[in-house]
Amino acid sequence: MIPHLRPAIDADAQDLFGLLTLCFAEYPGCYTDPHDDLPDLVKPGHWKERRGVDGRLLGGEFLVVEDERGRVAACIALDFPRVEPGGAPVAELHRLYVRPDHRGRGLAAQLVRRVEAMAREVGAARMELWSDTRFETAHRLYERLGYARGGTRPLGDISQSIEFFFDKAL
Repeated sequence: MIPHLRPAIDADAQDLFGLLTLCFAEYPGCYTDPHDDLPDLVKPGHWKERRGVDGRLLGGEFLVVEDERGRVAACIALDFPRVEPGGAPVAELHRLYVRPDHRGRGLAAQLVRRVEAMAREVGAARMELWSDTRFETAHRLYERLGYARGGTRPLGDISQSIEFFFDKAL
């Protein structure tokens, strides 16, 4: 069980921006831009209301872990951007970040396993994610958890990010 895990609410926006800014600051040339690059963090409590390019609700959940003072110490999100030809949803992992003072406790792996279980519960047979090529520690975690690295894509954000694709059969 992950202590103090709960759905994100809109009041978490400032803590989430702070968490991502703190994590991004570890990588040269990596910046946060809440207006253009991170619109989902403006109202994190409305994650389930997000729609895909086809207008379909993406569903899923945005979860946060609170520290002992009630501040966001970690987060992870899940949605379902498309459906496989056989009708099974494809799950996508987003926004896995852990504050430096909460790392080294297995929290990130626990969060990934939690959203994998949530995805299985709704019938997803596969989980996908994209991760900035600079986030090497995260890549080691994903590979240790059974994710295979695929191709890359440019993100077109303020940091000029290029992302690796990862996926895993659930």
